[in-house]
Amino acid sequence: MASPLFLCILLVVFGSYLSTISAAGDGKQSFIVVSTRSFQTQDVCSTSTVTPRPDRAGAAAPLVHRHGPCAKSPSTDKPSSFAEALHRSRVRADYIMSRALRGRDTTTTIEMQEQEGKVSIPAHLDTSVDSQEYVVTLGLGTPAVEQVLLMDTGSDLSWVQCAPCNSTDCYPQKDPLFDPRKSSTYAPIPCGSDLCKSLQSDHFDNGCSMNGNGTQSQCGYRVEYGGGLKTRGVYSNEALTMAPGVVIKDFHFGCAYKQIGSDDKSDGLLGLGGAPESLPVQTSAVYGGSFSYCLPPVSSGTGFLALGAPSNTSGFSFTPMTPFMDYATFYLVKLTGISVGGKQLRIPPKVFEGGLIVDCGNIISHLPSTPYAELQSAFRAAMAAYPLIPSDEYDTCYNFTGYSNITVPKVALTFTGGVTVDLDVPNGVLLDGCLAFTESGLDDYVGFLGNVQMRTLEMLYDVRGGRLGFRAGAC
Repeated sequence: MASPLFLCILLVVFGSYLSTISAAGDGKQSFIVVSTRSFQTQDVCSTSTVTPRPDRAGAAAPLVHRHGPCAKSPSTDKPSSFAEALHRSRVRADYIMSRALRGRDTTTTIEMQEQEGKVSIPAHLDTSVDSQEYVVTLGLGTPAVEQVLLMDTGSDLSWVQCAPCNSTDCYPQKDPLFDPRKSSTYAPIPCGSDLCKSLQSDHFDNGCSMNGNGTQSQCGYRVEYGGGLKTRGVYSNEALTMAPGVVIKDFHFGCAYKQIGSDDKSDGLLGLGGAPESLPVQTSAVYGGSFSYCLPPVSSGTGFLALGAPSNTSGFSFTPMTPFMDYATFYLVKLTGISVGGKQLRIPPKVFEGGLIVDCGNIISHLPSTPYAELQSAFRAAMAAYPLIPSDEYDTCYNFTGYSNITVPKVALTFTGGVTVDLDVPNGVLLDGCLAFTESGLDDYVGFLGNVQMRTLEMLYDVRGGRLGFRAGAC
């Protein structure tokens, strides 16, 4: 029979264990046991259908991971490792910051020769596309033709490759090129129009092709991305179908006839930034400038992109949102704290002053030096039961070989206004068995909220209201 002293010690140890698996004061589980299969991509697309809340007045389109089995034509350039995904994320983050520091006034003027005549177009540098992972399927033209487009909150001007365009001028894509000659609603934007002039004021070009008689005709555009991809063509009007029966008339986009750089990811790009050329701003008269999306937990799942906000937002938690510096494109929020396994990390508030750019086109979240070091240390301590994989990149990757289940600590981010968001476990915390965070730079330097941390959350961008909403378990 066990002695009273032994039973007392056992009760103390068991009580200590219970306190470790519960968040202080709220009774919520702070460590979660998950199957290692739960964060692995399956070979078959999930059959579950995910839709936004039924009280939404806007339109919704399906959203999938471009490398997964739910994609119409899965991309072939999937990062081969966490190290490559980390590299792509850093390249994108560094490029965005270099743009901000360099300023738009230093963009150069590029002289281009077209068959119709000489075109002078100032280059607009946009974000890197190599790290973008989610695509939406929309209809373009009348009759509507399916287009699979990269979704990017870090870009404004949308574009698709257009026929006629041979293999030397356009990169090969798996779907047929959009042919404006077959659409009854297509119209190029005239060179002298206000819409064309606005491209120059927003640094998206005001190039004009020349007719044979020397008169100007169509408005040209040009975008150059950080990964080396360049696209140019005709700025145009067209009908965009978001969902059956939901058609956006006079959608302004780039009809691309010349590409530089390979890209097999999609048929084009859908810009969701905050500048006038983006889809949310173009449709603000109808949908109020609001939009939301939910990224599925794994690449074999499905999510959605929706225009407009639900009439009842009681399920959301909101934090203030502002543009980044003088760039209308980028959305910025302020982080105020981080917790791991139910324990708040001791991080001085001033180190968060730079804020986080909310960037669905970036894979991994970037934090300033002190928050990242504290998060990494706490997470490693909580995951001490599992072997770390040695790395020169200072990342935190684990070897889960032989484990059917693992115990993962909950990670929560707290934003301005006391809004605390629990990240999905494990898919909002781990990527390929690695902690999906990296260092952005010095304390109070701007960071990035990447798409891994957004998984399963409905991210509601209420631009007019100046706030970002989070709704848990949306997909």
